[in-house]
Parts: sequence; structure tokens; C-alpha cells
Amino acid sequence: MAMAWLRKHGRRAVGLVAMASAALAMAACGPGGSDDAALGGREAKYRRVIEDPHPRPADVIEAAGAPTGVARADDGSLLLTYDAGNVEDDEGPAATAWRIVGPDGRTVAEHAEHADAEAVPAAFKGVRGGFVRVPQDEGAEGAYALDVHGKRHKVVTAETPLGTRPGDVLLAEVELALVYRPATRTVAPPAGLPDDAVRLAVDERGTAWSLEQPLTEGPERVVRQRDGRTLGSTAVPKPYAGGILVARGGTAALSLTQGEGVRGLLVTTDGGEHWRTVLAGGIPWTDLKRGPESLVLELLADGRLVVGEEGGRYWLAADRTNSAFHELKTPATFTSFTVDGTTLYGIADATTSTYDLVHGEGLWISRDSGREWRRYEQRG
Repeated sequence: MAMAWLRKHGRRAVGLVAMASAALAMAACGPGGSDDAALGGREAKYRRVIEDPHPRPADVIEAAGAPTGVARADDGSLLLTYDAGNVEDDEGPAATAWRIVGPDGRTVAEHAEHADAEAVPAAFKGVRGGFVRVPQDEGAEGAYALDVHGKRHKVVTAETPLGTRPGDVLLAEVELALVYRPATRTVAPPAGLPDDAVRLAVDERGTAWSLEQPLTEGPERVVRQRDGRTLGSTAVPKPYAGGILVARGGTAALSLTQGEGVRGLLVTTDGGEHWRTVLAGGIPWTDLKRGPESLVLELLADGRLVVGEEGGRYWLAADRTNSAFHELKTPATFTSFTVDGTTLYGIADATTSTYDLVHGEGLWISRDSGREWRRYEQRG
């Protein structure tokens, strides 16, 4: 409701909120409080950063407050992306940055750019030896690789489809249908993908899992392939439609939707030989109010699933059978959530660009299945 009011009343409303927030912040700091602690100080810094044609990475990161994404390379290095958008309008100046942090937590490399608020923020995926930038437009335009030292490498774009193999990484789903092969730094469409596939997942074994939505009458099916060859398929149970698809280590899961809600999962734990439907398991599916587009479905390396929704609650499976789940206790409201191996990453941030910080803003990390969370702190 507050965000809707701000959009309706525009610049004057932002000014009023800024003044009120600044006054509250100064009062909270007491006589010894600094100007930088008030919203007015952050607003001035923020404006300077997004209007700077050559912003410093540290300034963009400070203005953004929380990363927009996190990717992990095979050596444990992290790449954090940051985006400082225009607060008062969907158009205008913005700034983006990325920072690579080594396994010891220290900065290895960083980069910042002046940008446009309408541009899609850059996103990366962790791969063997570094990271690869996810292309944002049709085709593979904009894709490039970074090693763990921050050195940029050219990516080869191949028009000939690649049969998926172990080590291939999915860069984009069916709308773009691209996989990345780290060994040759090649981006290409996957071979043998059904024409009516609407979702795609690629596991570390090189198996491509796709959700086939027939153009004619017939049930949706989950199809699994390797190196362009079909290995098998299973029908999506009625009366449900397929949603998000994830796969790893012989486990695959498809979210099941009905109407405007998510109602369960279709799960296999033996490489697609047997499937079962999970409609309970301790998850109150009707409590997922934000719709299928906000669903979070992640798969840990040990075969356990995480189910939840952006800005809401999350549940973790007790074991790799994924038949019973318990709710995760999080230190803040996470606007995004991701998994790498068995490490959980949650980001707390505002849902739209703002000069101020929200409660608990930043990156939170858990290495013990969500029992304890540590807020990421830069070591320098």
C-alpha cells in the first residue's frame, strides 16, 4: 500500500517520505548521530552515484545496499551483482556493479558501469573456473566469461545445437534455450529439445529435463534426454499443469499448479524411473499467496528440495525422499533465495529501488540447512 501511494503522488511524496525518514533517523541516532546515517545523506550519495558516468564499484555497492544476485564458482569464490536504480522513475540513470570475493572472503576483482534504469540487471552463473554472464536478449548476445581473478574471456556462440553433457550449465530456459560448456567456453542451444517444450533443466550428469506442453490435445509430459537422445518421459497428473522444473543428482521436481496457485510437486529420486506426487508433506500450499511466478524451487546437492516464495516463507525437505518438509526460520524477509551445493543464500532487499535500507538488508548465508544464518560482511 505504501509503495502504491508513493507511485501515485510521485516526486513530492518521495520528498516528504525522505524528510520524515531523515528526521526519524536523526532522532534515533541522538545528538551524536551523523548526517550519513539519515536518509537525506544516503539520498544525496545515491543520486551522485547513479548520475556519475564512471562510478566506483565501492560507491555503487554502498548505494545498492544489498546484492541482486550471488553466484559461486567451483573453488568457492563468489560473484555478487549490485544494481542502483532510479528511485523516482522507471527511466533515467542507474549504476551496476559486480564484485568477486575469494574463498577467504576478500575482494579479488570488481567492476562498475553507468546504466539505464530500464535495462535488465546483469546476472551470472557459477561454472568451473569462474563465472559466465547470462545473456539478456534473444540469442547469446551479452554472454562472456570471467575467471575467478576477474579476467574477462570471450565466449564462443555456436548456432549448431549441442547435445548436453556432464559439466554443461543451463543459462536460459526455453525462451532462449541456451547451455554453456565451460571446457570450450561455448554457448549454444541444446540439441533434441522438443518443439513444444516450455521449461528446461540440465543436471550435472548432462541430462536435460524439459516440460513438454503439446500444441494439440494431450497431457503435459516431463521428458528427459542426454546428448540429444530421449531417455524417457512421464505425464503430468491431472488436473494440474506443470510449473518450475529443477534437476540434480538423479532427483528432479516439477511444481504443480492449478488455477492461480501452486498445489504440489511431481518428484523423482531415481533418475526418472519412478515419480510420485507430493500434495502435502507439511507445506501449507494454500498459504503460497503470491502465485506461481513468485515460487522458489531449489535443489540441494544432497537431493533435498527447498520450496517457498519470494518475500514469503520457505520449507526444506527432511531428506532426499522429499516427502516431509519443515519451515525454515530466516533472519529477515528474503526477496530472493538460491542454493549452491548445500549452502543456502538469502537476500533481503527492498522490492523497488529506494534510498533507504530495509530491515536486515543484505546477503545471508547458511551452511547448516538453515539452523543458523550469517550475514555476509566484506573483509576488504
